[in-house]
Formats: sequence, structure tokens, C-alpha cells
Amino acid sequence: MNKSIRVLLAAVAASVSVVPASVQAHFKLLEPASWIAEDQRGDPQKSAPCGATPTSTPSEAITKVAGGSKIHLKVLETIYHPGHYRVALSVNSRNELPPDPYTVERMGDRGPISVWAAIQSPPQIPVVADGLFQHYTRPAAPQTYEADIQLPNITCPKCTLQVIQFMAEHGYNQPGGYSYHHCADLAITADPAKPIEKGWPAANPS
Repeated sequence: MNKSIRVLLAAVAASVSVVPASVQAHFKLLEPASWIAEDQRGDPQKSAPCGATPTSTPSEAITKVAGGSKIHLKVLETIYHPGHYRVALSVNSRNELPPDPYTVERMGDRGPISVWAAIQSPPQIPVVADGLFQHYTRPAAPQTYEADIQLPNITCPKCTLQVIQFMAEHGYNQPGGYSYHHCADLAITADPAKPIEKGWPAANPS
């Protein structure tokens, strides 16, 4: 693991009660617009990288945004689970999106259960934000989480913004592991007044 990535606890044993592995967390991507139609709970969302199933309906939504600016992220956690969120960006292909975070497990009566996951600090390309909305106490009602996410100053006609929720104290999903996944299609146009950020792939010609 890159030395600049520090591993942080995504579940604190002293403050997080163990929940059964059968409990399922869910979240709905409210902003930017999801690339597929989601139901009230946010399904489909298990499969990496973007939650789709063979029967998913594309939304055709593409959010236009200026490079080097911030994009507003808004999610509704429809079913609670302790954990945190991570945001990544691919330029040409969703194959550029990173794998789900490295996770430490413990063994439960029904199989492995997540304990904590690595958080990139600072984020490494293609991750643009990590450790967002850390929470370990069940709220009285479903919670909405919001943040402004800094985007690189690049141009790509159809980038993919991936938002995943890592779930601590959760049984292993098949598919999906310990994360749920949503994506949004972005059209990013670089700001000519700012330098192009290095390290990102060049967009393929359209």
C-alpha cells in the first residue's frame, strides 16, 4: 500500500455495536444525477463499479461541470449502517475506477464481517475524496449527507463519478463485498484560466 495512504478505523469497537450480518445498508445518490434509475432505497447498488444489473434502466443524465470547480454531492442513506463514503473519478473507462477499499475482517457465526477499511489521506488519483460522512451511531431517521467535492481541472466529455459507501460491521455481500456503489456521468470542460492537472489520463478523442 502507498505510504501516503494511512489506514483509519471505519468502525470503533468501543462505540459501534455489532449488528447481524443479514442487515443491509442502502443509499440513494441525489446529486449529481445518477446514471441509472434508482428505486426509493437506492437500488440497484451492490455490484461494482456502478451498481448496475442487467435490467437497470439508464437515466441518460449527464451533469455538465467546469474543471477545477467543486461539484455538490448529496446522498440519502435510506437504511443505516456505520461506515463512510469515498468518491472517485474515471476519465475514459470505468475500468479506471479503483477497487473497493482494503478491508480488515473478523469471522462471525455466518462468515466474514467487516471491521474497518483503508481511507486514503490524501486521496490518490483516481480517488478525489475519501472518509466522507463518517458515522457510527444510528440516527432517528434516514440521514442526508452533503459535501462539495473538488474536481481536477481536466476535460472529459463523459467522465464517471463513482460514489461508494463502505459498511463496517457488515457481512460480505455477493456481489459487492462490503461496499455499495453508485455513479454519475459528468461532462467536464477544463477552465482555461487554470493549469491542467497532471496525473490524470488524457481524454480519448470523441
